[in-house]
Parts: sequence; structure tokens; C-alpha cells
Amino acid sequence: MSGGFGTRLRPLTCNIPKPMVPMMNKPMMRHIVALLKQHGITEIVATLFYQPEKISGYFEDGSRFGVSMQYRKADADYGTAGSVRNAADFLDERFLIISGDVLTDFDLTQAIKFHEKKKAKATIVLTHAKNPLQFGVVITDAHGKITRFLEKPSWGELFSDTINTGIYIIEPEILELVPFQQDYDFSKNLFPLMLEKELGLYGYIADGYWRDIGNLNEYQEAHLDALDGLVKLQYEGENAGTCYVGEGTTVNTDPKNLQGTVLIGKNCVVGKNVRLIKSVVGDDCVIEDGAVIRNSVIWSKSTVGKCAELSSCVIGRGCTVGGEANINDNVFVSDHCVIGKESRLAPNIKLWPDKVVEDGAVLTRSLVWEDKWLRELFSDARVTGLSNIEMNPEFGAKLGAAFGALAGKGKTVVTSRDSDNVSRMMNRAVMCGLMSAGIDVSDLRATSIPILRHELRSGKMAGGIHVRKSPYDKNLTDIIFFDSNGKDLPVNKTKSVERLFFGEDFPRVDYDRVGGIGFPERAQESYVEDFLSTINTDAISQKKFKLVIDYSSGVASTIFPTILGSLQCQVVAQNAYLDRKKLTRSGAEFDEAVAHLMHIVTSLGYDIGFLIDAGGEKTFIIDENGNFIHNDRLLTLVTYLFLCVNTGVKKIAVPITASAEIDLIARSMGVEVIKTRNSHLALMEAATMKDVKFVGGTKGGFIFTDFLFASDGMYSVAKILELMALAGKRFGALDKQIPRLHRIERSVHCPWDRKGKVMRYVMKETEGKHRVLIDGVKVFYENDASSNRGGTAYASTSVLVWPDHTKPLFHIFSESDAEETAMLLASQYEEKIVSWRDIKE
Repeated sequence: MSGGFGTRLRPLTCNIPKPMVPMMNKPMMRHIVALLKQHGITEIVATLFYQPEKISGYFEDGSRFGVSMQYRKADADYGTAGSVRNAADFLDERFLIISGDVLTDFDLTQAIKFHEKKKAKATIVLTHAKNPLQFGVVITDAHGKITRFLEKPSWGELFSDTINTGIYIIEPEILELVPFQQDYDFSKNLFPLMLEKELGLYGYIADGYWRDIGNLNEYQEAHLDALDGLVKLQYEGENAGTCYVGEGTTVNTDPKNLQGTVLIGKNCVVGKNVRLIKSVVGDDCVIEDGAVIRNSVIWSKSTVGKCAELSSCVIGRGCTVGGEANINDNVFVSDHCVIGKESRLAPNIKLWPDKVVEDGAVLTRSLVWEDKWLRELFSDARVTGLSNIEMNPEFGAKLGAAFGALAGKGKTVVTSRDSDNVSRMMNRAVMCGLMSAGIDVSDLRATSIPILRHELRSGKMAGGIHVRKSPYDKNLTDIIFFDSNGKDLPVNKTKSVERLFFGEDFPRVDYDRVGGIGFPERAQESYVEDFLSTINTDAISQKKFKLVIDYSSGVASTIFPTILGSLQCQVVAQNAYLDRKKLTRSGAEFDEAVAHLMHIVTSLGYDIGFLIDAGGEKTFIIDENGNFIHNDRLLTLVTYLFLCVNTGVKKIAVPITASAEIDLIARSMGVEVIKTRNSHLALMEAATMKDVKFVGGTKGGFIFTDFLFASDGMYSVAKILELMALAGKRFGALDKQIPRLHRIERSVHCPWDRKGKVMRYVMKETEGKHRVLIDGVKVFYENDASSNRGGTAYASTSVLVWPDHTKPLFHIFSESDAEETAMLLASQYEEKIVSWRDIKE
């Protein structure tokens, strides 16, 4: 498989396809060809797409490397399986598929023997990974048969650290399942089909080294692993201690100056007093006197001048580094660049081909965000960073341009923000980037996320962006992305934005195609009209509710008072003005605001207190007795009210983390409960399902699908007032009426690179038990209480092990009729997670 673009390896792949990128002075694909030959596989076909002539021109017919090589070039990207289908004429017997751009020393012979022993139709070669998120996670039974396949899962779907390596052993008849010249993927299409039809799909867990060189840091790490001897590769050159020296190379420096493993290519000249530490130097290079090179990779035909110093960087083919130049960590220089004498390149810089840095120049930019976000940019549909440090105008413009390139020139993107100054700055920076990509911007200025979603719901725009001060940390700024329908941008599109952003490969339009800016005039009016048209204003007005509202100094304070004026409520408002300094509340500040709200409600004898978050999405409630209702319990009570009033509802949806109290209520009313992942995107997806009228979250967000497919704090307040009016109930009395289960929550610290391992042990521990694998692992236990409620189809005792998506934590949620049972389960799983986390493998 040799058709990769290598976008995330740019600028190194500007002039060559990814399989031809040098690894220990040989193209990556050459190491793969050598591995195949080592295991007796000598008939090879390479599927080509990007810069095919670079690959076919190097390998030719394969005879130089002791193999027979053929090539198949696709005229379009048909996906992984589709591209292999193009070579069906060659594949008339059992065959092996392997990527031309990975680094591995797996024993392929043993994998083939496993395939033959199991009489499999297809075998996926597997391995364990510290960070499995970027790969397909595979679950097998005790016999190696694959039972579940998840392509690039979220943390909550990470049921194992066993991943798909992209190496497959396949019987030729399986290719008949792949349509010809259509986009068809092994992981997304073929393997799920084989699972569904039980066609004999197996997984072989291989020993040895495997690394997907997916980005620039992986490329560096792979070289360091090779130099440390962690992967078995064939080096060229004469071995002198820990140094390998190619034919025709002259080394004039003292051997003591060659530290760690060093690989020097053919026909090189290494000057006097040169220090080479754990580095690779390509063919035909000149390293002049006194140069110091640490943990670096230098491609062929490059020159490093006298007393220059390079550290943890990659220098492309045919470059010149001037004398006494200084190149720092994580600098990637593409081909034919000139770095002037005594110049300095700061960390985290990329140079495209043919760039020139003048003598004595200091090339530096504030790219702190590069250091943090070299792994990944998005958390769900959100990008978060330190205000005016990581979140700076340059970053905003680049991110806007990347999103604009995805949306397509000539399209329109809607933007909005809160009242914070950094949000205003970043919103304008993002707008600049969008315009440079030929995008027209429709700016709603300071408004709430629900109003932005409402504006997008028509599907006429290409997408939306909202910038806000983080509601959780006053030092952070969030940039949130939406699709053309107003939903959170899905993972496949955030990954596309990431590829464009990191590759820095997005076009700027001609000056006469730069986008414009408009300011919609009726967005807020349209929102209010639709809002009131779906609320029973008469029912609320007749009750003349007395309520206290804390607006959290957010944008709801500029909109909701007008709406409340139509509902005939007596309102005491708190923080009912925009204050950019109060948009973020710490835990202590939130508790203080709640306590103040409780005091006002009880002092005035009011019906209810509401706290709307600064973003206008979430709602928190104080009952008439002055008690704060916890989010999980609030979901139970709102669900009960909604189903009491709306008796014809067939389905509702809640996240898997929701209390089983919801299930008990719904079952008593004959309503189906759909369980989702614990994310707002998953809740929004559920909101668009047929017959789903209510979707409730566990973080204060409620979706009433007759109005909007996403949570809206202002609408939730009005709808809850409507439900209270029609049901004739208040929350304090309702809380006493509805039975509650005992719920215990615990958190366990777990480093990111051990999460997959822990989930693998969780899956083993719960195998054979009644469990649900939606987001994390939820295990149900039968008990007397559940059977007393009408059979054993449902158990009220459960424990959920949920890996946090954004923090190095596992969360444990245990629940039962009996408090001691819930406590015991929480403690047991806490101990187990700690023990699994600390196992050394």
C-alpha cells in the first residue's frame, strides 16, 4: 500500500511520497520490501497514487532487491480496499497486505502460520499500543476470532489497547466482496461486513516492533528507536563500535566524538572536531569542522558549516547550513533550503522547500501551541488554549484558513463570540483566515451558541465557529466548530481540519476572491419568534411564577428578559449584565453563586431559582425549599415532568452515564430509553432520531427537539416552567415523591499511555457479564430489587467505568438500591483500576 500523501509529514514530503521518506538512510518502503523478502515473500505489487513515478523509478522491477515488483496506479482515491481491488489480476492466491510507510520487524511467517491454522478468510495482524486512539481497536475472543472492530474510537469506546497494524493476510475470494473502482475501506467497510456475515475474520497479536510514522515527531522517535536497537533493521556501512560508516566516507574527527549509535551514509566527509551524538547523516553530505549534531537526521547531499549546532531537528535533501548557525529542537527543514551563517532557528519551526534564511537572521515565532498540539488539535469539536499565548492572532488566522479550505471557497461561515476581549480578538483573527481562503463571513458578534445553531439549522451555510472564554478556566479560550446544520463538527471533519492545519497546505485565493463580512440583522428576532411559537405561554402566564435567575454575566442577559416579559413571571435577576471578567466561574465561585441563589429563593419564598451558564447552554435549578438539585437528579425530575405532560412520547435519549432512575420512570410509562455516548455531539445525534422528543444530559443541558437539536439554557428555563405549570408540580415536592437510587462517583488517575491497557483488563474482567459498551464499560448486576419491579430484564445495580476524554482519569459511577452495595462496587473497581494501571508488561 504505497499511495499515501504524507500530509502530516510536511514539509518533508513536499517533493516525495511518504513511502520514499528516508528511514536510517533508506526509503521506508525499502525496509518493508526487505522484511517481505526475509519471510519468503518475493512477488510484490505496489498500489500507487501520489507521485507514483518516484516509487516505480526507484524500485523498478525489484531485481536489485531480490524481489519481483509490479505496480498498479489508481486514477482516483478508492480507499484502502478499493485500491487493492485494482490489483485483483495479480492476487490469485493467498496474499499479504502491508503499508509501505510503517516501520516494523514483525515475524510475518508466524502470522501466516496462524492464519493457516485457523483456516481464516482474513487475518489482521495486531499489536498493543500506548495511545490506541489513532488506530482501529480490535477485540478478539480466546481463540483469536475477532468479535468487535472500532475504527479510530473515542476514549469511551476504547475497550482495548490492541490495535490494527494495517497488515492483513487475505484469501483471494474475499476480494469479491470489494466493489470495483469505488471508495471502499478495509476497516470501515470490508471487515465490518465480514463480522456481520461471520466469514472467518481473525486477529493475530504479533511480537516485535511496529510504529505508524504518522507525523513529524513519530518520524524523529522512529529514528531514535532504530538507533537504540529497538527495531531490527539492515544497516549499510562498516561497523566501528557504535558507528556505521558508509562506503567512500572519510571521518576526520576523534572516535570519542561519536557518541551513541551514529549512522553515516556513503561518500561523506566529516571534519575535525565534529561531534555526532545519536544521529543519522545521509549519503554525499559534508559536515565541516567543529559542527555539533545531536539527535538529528540529515538527508543526503546536505552541508553543515563550521561550528554549526543542530539539536533534535531534521534537515532535508540538498540543504546548506551556514557556519555557526544554530538550529533548535523540532525544526523541520525541507529540501534545498539555505540557512545563513550565524543564523538561529527557534524551536518548532518548519521550512518549506527552497527557503533562504539570511546570514545572522533570527527566525522565531511564538509557536508555543505547536509544542502542545503536535499530537492533536481538537477535543471533540473544540480547540482550547491559553488566552493570548497559545490562542494568539497568528494561530487564529491559520486555524480559520484551514477550516475555510475544508469548507470551500465561495461558501459562507457564521461566526459568533462572547463578550471577552480575547474572544473578540480571536474571532476577528479566525475571520481573517476564513476570508483569505475565499470564505464569506456572517458575523453574529456577541451572542449565545444556541442562537448560532439556530442560524445554521437551515443548512444554507457551510458551517459555524463560536469563540468563548472557557467556562471552566479563566486562563483558557475555546474555539468551537459547527457543521452546516449547526451540530458539533464531527470527528472525521475535525481530523480533516487538523491535517490541513498541521500540513500548512491550504491555498490562499487570488486577491479578487478574498471573502467579505456581513452582519445579519434578524438572527435574534428570528430566534425569539421560533422560541415563543413552541412554548405554551398561556399556561406559564396563568401561574404567574416567581423566580430568581442568575445570568452568570453572559449573553442570555441581553436576550432572555425580553422573552420573560411574554410569560408574566415575577423575576429577580442576578448578574444580568455583560461582564467579560465574570464569564468563567471557578468551582468555589459557582458554589458561592448557588448559595446566594438559594438564600434569595428561600428569603422571598419564590417558586424556583435558575442559574444559566455564561454561554447560555446549561441550566441549574434551586427548588422552592432552597435546595440545589444535583445534575443527575435534575435529569430524573425533568424527565418525569416531561413524560407526565407529554403522554404520547415513544422515545427519549440520555447518556450512558445517566442514572437508572430514568429507566425506571420510562419503563413505568412505556417509553423507550435510547442510551448515547457521554458527549453533546452524541446527544444531538440522538435528537434527530425518529420519535425522540426529549434528550437529557447529565451536565445541565436539555434538548427539546420541537425547538432545537441542541441544548439551550434559555429555552430549558421556559420549557421547565411550562412543564411545572401543566403538571401542577414544583421541584422540591417532586424530589421527595420520586424514588432515588444511591449513586457513588470516584475518579482514578491514569496516565494517557496506560488507559488502553486498563480498558483491556476491564474488558477481560467483565467478559460474560451483562454489560453495555457504548461509552466506557457499564456492567449490570441482577438483584432482588430489580426482580421486584417486574422481572430480571433490568437491574438497578450497575457500575460504569468511563475513561475521561480530556484528562488522564478514569471515572467510576456505581449505583444501587442499597447504599452499601454502591459503595462496595465503587471501592472494588477503584482498587482494580489502580492494580491494572500499575501492572508492568
